[in-house]
Amino acid sequence: MFLPQEIIRTKRNGGNLSLAQIQDFVSGLVTGEFNDAQVGSMAMAIYQQGMSTDEIVNLTMAMKNSGDVLTWDELDGPVIDKHSTGGVGDKVSFMLAAIVGACGAYVPMISGRGLGHTGGTSDKLESIAGFNVQPSIELFKKTVKELRIAIISQTDNLAPADKRLYSIRDVTATVESIPLITASILSKKLSAGLDALVMDVKYGNGAMMSSMDDASALAQSIVNVANGAGVNTQAIITDMNQVLGTTAGNALEIYETVKYLTGKQREPRLHAVVLSLAKAMLINAQIATDEKDALERINNVLDSGSAAELFETMIYTLGGPIDLLDNPWGAMQKANHIVEILAPEHGYISAMQTRDIGMAIVAMKGGRLANGQPIDHSVGFDRILPVGTLLNRGDIVARVHASSESEAKLASKTYLDSLTISESEPEPTPVIYQTIS
Repeated sequence: MFLPQEIIRTKRNGGNLSLAQIQDFVSGLVTGEFNDAQVGSMAMAIYQQGMSTDEIVNLTMAMKNSGDVLTWDELDGPVIDKHSTGGVGDKVSFMLAAIVGACGAYVPMISGRGLGHTGGTSDKLESIAGFNVQPSIELFKKTVKELRIAIISQTDNLAPADKRLYSIRDVTATVESIPLITASILSKKLSAGLDALVMDVKYGNGAMMSSMDDASALAQSIVNVANGAGVNTQAIITDMNQVLGTTAGNALEIYETVKYLTGKQREPRLHAVVLSLAKAMLINAQIATDEKDALERINNVLDSGSAAELFETMIYTLGGPIDLLDNPWGAMQKANHIVEILAPEHGYISAMQTRDIGMAIVAMKGGRLANGQPIDHSVGFDRILPVGTLLNRGDIVARVHASSESEAKLASKTYLDSLTISESEPEPTPVIYQTIS
């Protein structure tokens, strides 16, 4: 048994941790023998010094084995999942689970909370009154077996070491570490008993990885570790240099999800990311033979409404309302103050500081400034215009949803400060950058 401070010192000084040291660290996360200060120090040491591939594999497997590991022997089809490294306005998981499940795969999705400026899938689901993001493992497995999909938060028994480390990373400025991101994602995903995994690695000023080199390194790290653990894994690098879709904020993103699945609104960049990931999932799950076949299947379940119905049924099965599609705001709270944000001048939106928009939501209590802090699900932004839009002075560039006039005023200023408005039209940027297999 190694003392916590000795393990921290080894990594702080740039040494490689042995398997035994990593196992002691993970054990200490679960038992509390590593206190919060020591966990934060360890996370910072890893952030600054990095880890070898062997260390990341050992950390991933130790965190996976810190709790229950699910098996799906009773299912008659492929078990597949998707995970995003996080961004602002990233509600893709909801669409994907519904689409891929409706196409015939099983999708047991174990999601995370918000990290730093990025929103969390679990937090968004908790916008819906009654929805239980932490059902028993028995109910989770039953739901997956019967519906083909279930989206939940980490339970106390699934990768509990990661659950604690994840929450401390959020408040210690250690979110962007490639080894910690890799181990965090894969410990959860491997504990879910997957056959295949598709990663959405976000790149840009609203992502954890703000450089393409870092995004590629993270994608390669995840692919290497996951495939080494026997899970067929592919990573797709997608753009996060602007908000994804037209909304950012927990309840607002659920509302956009409903509009997307029912065909009322499909913002083009969001739709492109959903299609790219859904095609990869269906091909990797061997449900579709190629991209053309996958696209036909995707369009069929969207056009027929079966994907939307599946999402609504999952929400109801796990405690939410029975009529989310017809009456989404019947189960979600609206903000007290909704204020239009107006363009101060004529010109093109040529850039967006996406992280600042995410932090504006956090400042309105739509995210966490401290571990365990309750959040306001109603706040955020909607009617967000994309980069490249031509504005006239006084046009609505977005709306802020806030709990008070003062919060709305401050968030509006932050939003306008995040925009660059230029005379010339900006060059369009890719939505999908790279695929790593």
